[in-house]
Amino acid sequence: MKMKIKNVIWAALIVVSALNSSCRQKTNAEEEKMVNAESIPTDVYVDTIKLHRQTFHRQLICNGKLRAIEKCELAFTDGGIVKGVYVHNGCRVAKGQLIAKTDGGDAALEVEKATKQLEKAKVDLADRLIGLGYDGISANVPADVMHRAKVASGYYLAQYQLQSARNSMDKCALVAPFAGRIADLENKRNQRLDKLCTVINDTQLDVEFSVLEAEIKNIHKGQKVIVSPFVDETAQYAGTVTNINPTVSEKGLIKITARIPNPSGKMLDGMNVKVIIENDVAQSFVVPKDAVVERDGYHVVFLYKDGEAVWTYVDIAYSNIGSYAIKGCERKETELHAGDVVITSGNLNLADGTKVKIKKR
Repeated sequence: MKMKIKNVIWAALIVVSALNSSCRQKTNAEEEKMVNAESIPTDVYVDTIKLHRQTFHRQLICNGKLRAIEKCELAFTDGGIVKGVYVHNGCRVAKGQLIAKTDGGDAALEVEKATKQLEKAKVDLADRLIGLGYDGISANVPADVMHRAKVASGYYLAQYQLQSARNSMDKCALVAPFAGRIADLENKRNQRLDKLCTVINDTQLDVEFSVLEAEIKNIHKGQKVIVSPFVDETAQYAGTVTNINPTVSEKGLIKITARIPNPSGKMLDGMNVKVIIENDVAQSFVVPKDAVVERDGYHVVFLYKDGEAVWTYVDIAYSNIGSYAIKGCERKETELHAGDVVITSGNLNLADGTKVKIKKR
């Protein structure tokens, strides 16, 4: 019995020893693979551009709001009840086109009454002229006599009352004061309305925005602007500056107005937009924004020289949506020259002297 127990113990020891040996061999093999992997050099590939003097499109970006060049609220002044509305929101109308009308019964009665009063005044005028020895209303009556007779007979007053009644009749029909588009329509028949709708001329729109007084030197009438609605910043509309308000607000801002053609009608009155004002700056070194990184509070680009990335401090002179105009850093006393090769990609983890290769195009 004792002999069997000893044999089992020896067998177990042999198995454990074999397992330990196998684990050590596997660990050694894995460590050797890691060392070999670390020893394999990793190439850093980058994109580059060559610096040259060119025109930089400097951009000043502001927020603005669109306003229709003509806008008029329409309402019935006779206080009548709306009987017919012939337009809908968004529809286009021509100048003078009928939009709505009220019940003109009372106005029609006033016109008829004034017409009768004018006829009576004519009879009274003729009687007065006959009484003065003339053959009624004729061209033979002197002008001063005719004038006094018309005043005395009430002829002038009757004419005025008839014209006033006709004007009131005309006000029962609401027409477009100019060509445009209908907005804010209150389509409520058989009711009295203070305001019926608004007519907007949006074939052109004014965009109103403000700039800092320090920027006004770069803005002038006739200057090109680009407008993009916030709802679709891929859409761009060109216009020109039409008005510069010659006062500065308490916040140091100056109000600018530019006019934008709107042939498609996609831009709307009151819409919020991004306004880009462009100025050309000649003889600039222009690089993509990705070429510039920030290190230790400074702007840095990496120049490609002899297969290495060379850390170079720069100052940003101007910027626009996608590019910078750069120059040598004044505080670090660095310089840039035409022909310098600037790394534009893969530069986030670069250090001074990192070996790099240029990607083949």
